Amino acid sequence: MIAAVLVARAGAAGIWNIGSLAAFAAGVAGGTAPDWLEVAWWSRKRRLWIAHRSATHWGLGWALALIYAYHLLGHAHPLAAPVFGFACGGLMHLLADWPNPLGVPWIWRRHSLNWWKSGSCDVLVVALAWAGAACVVWPLWGARAEHLMYGLRAFTR
Repeated sequence: MIAAVLVARAGAAGIWNIGSLAAFAAGVAGGTAPDWLEVAWWSRKRRLWIAHRSATHWGLGWALALIYAYHLLGHAHPLAAPVFGFACGGLMHLLADWPNPLGVPWIWRRHSLNWWKSGSCDVLVVALAWAGAACVVWPLWGARAEHLMYGLRAFTR
């Protein structure tokens, strides 16, 4: 949701807001990507090909991808919006993994907030993620939402 609004605010949504829709869909995929990128999909056994929470959970890599994709949004690159959404989803995944004891390798070594174990607060994590997204999106959406509501009121009269 955050990525979709930021793509629209950057003027990269395109016709029929395709860029925002692509950022949203890629953000959903990116939200689980750090885990499924570890799976050896090319083998029959589908085992992990790298250790869990290693390279695919590296915070600096996801942050650099997000920054680079955001930069490309201003240059009308066709893959900028979905890559931006994917990286945004990946970073949200890392933020959700950070509070448990295993932690996340942000820059060099793993760091954990040690608040709870994985699986024990999933509903809370999801609720906080949506609430946080709404808090970020609402001010960014601001004038656009007011314009939309004005248009709806004018249309229904």
